Amino acid sequence: MRIGDAYGAGKFGLSFELFPPKTPESEAELFRHLVDLAAFEPSYITCTYGAGGSTRTKTLDVIERVRRDFGCPVASHLTCVGSTVDELRRYLAEAHARGVSNIVALRGDPPQGQTQFSVTAGGLRYANELVELIRAEFPQFGIAVAGYPEKHQEAPSIEIDLRNLQRKVSAGADAVVTQLFYDNADFFRFRDACARLGIRAPIIPGVLPVTNLAQIRRITAMCGARLPSRFVAALEAHDDSPEKQFEVGVDFATEQVQELLDAGVPGVHFYVLNKSPATCRVLRGVTRPA
Repeated sequence: MRIGDAYGAGKFGLSFELFPPKTPESEAELFRHLVDLAAFEPSYITCTYGAGGSTRTKTLDVIERVRRDFGCPVASHLTCVGSTVDELRRYLAEAHARGVSNIVALRGDPPQGQTQFSVTAGGLRYANELVELIRAEFPQFGIAVAGYPEKHQEAPSIEIDLRNLQRKVSAGADAVVTQLFYDNADFFRFRDACARLGIRAPIIPGVLPVTNLAQIRRITAMCGARLPSRFVAALEAHDDSPEKQFEVGVDFATEQVQELLDAGVPGVHFYVLNKSPATCRVLRGVTRPA
């Protein structure tokens, strides 16, 4: 199944994002959590890889096993970082041979220790170029691209960021999955702005339920997402209780997702951080479209 087939015509696309585990123990734990997540019958499951492609082989190993064990369509992330066009072609060919049906096409963040993206000799500069390559040479893949409700950190303005997204969709992307956000008003403004530009691909909100304040502060500091002050205050009130912070985060995410569902989003993409309890609690607490 291609990503575009998960949305529209009365369908609701539910998806989960994993990252490659680093040890056999963490991999075993991930697949225990996947048993619980798979019970919600996701439309597809995606897997990232390390900066610069450092875990690409592991990414393919993980999602090939996900597809085999759970019968679920899968997507591999793919970035322009550290790869020539020929290396990208080889990865795409191997992904197809291993049963991957979708690609999340990204420019990619600079590797650790670098502050700016640099083009690899013989490589690509922008995500829309990666989409063009996939669409021209590997048309069997569905393609998702990233959207930024609060603007990509490197974009000079929201308007320029939206034009960049328009180029990615025009190049052949089937869906837009957003970066995490915690104020739905940001998502609704972003969705409306996409519509005004004529972007017709489904816009899928990306949601990360908070389970720990220190952790989410690190994540949002890296990606530029904003945490509402009232939410931070509620989490800070339980600095001494991880269990209560988990409850606050799950309650917030449940309200956030229900509001998105009530507003008619075509799907929700959960950043699960290789765990299941928070996402499962949220999904059990909301009313999804029939």
